[in-house]
Amino acid sequence: MNLAKISANGQITVPVEIRRLLDLKSGDKILFFQKQNGEVVVSNASAQAIRNAQNAFAGAAEAIGISDEDDVQALVDEVRYGKD
Repeated sequence: MNLAKISANGQITVPVEIRRLLDLKSGDKILFFQKQNGEVVVSNASAQAIRNAQNAFAGAAEAIGISDEDDVQALVDEVRYGKD
């Protein structure tokens, strides 16, 4: 268990073990969200944004018929140069 103290300005120092665990660097943002049971979870905001994007795009490639790198390159060429 790690403990942090809140300053008079409402700031906290994230313990080094937690910074390592969340791969937090200076300038990173952290996300606080509350679960249905009232528990508050702290997360690396950048990592959470990437997970959200991955979930949002899950299945998109298959839906438009992209199954490998050649399909990706064909789509890039089509967008870049127009249809043949």
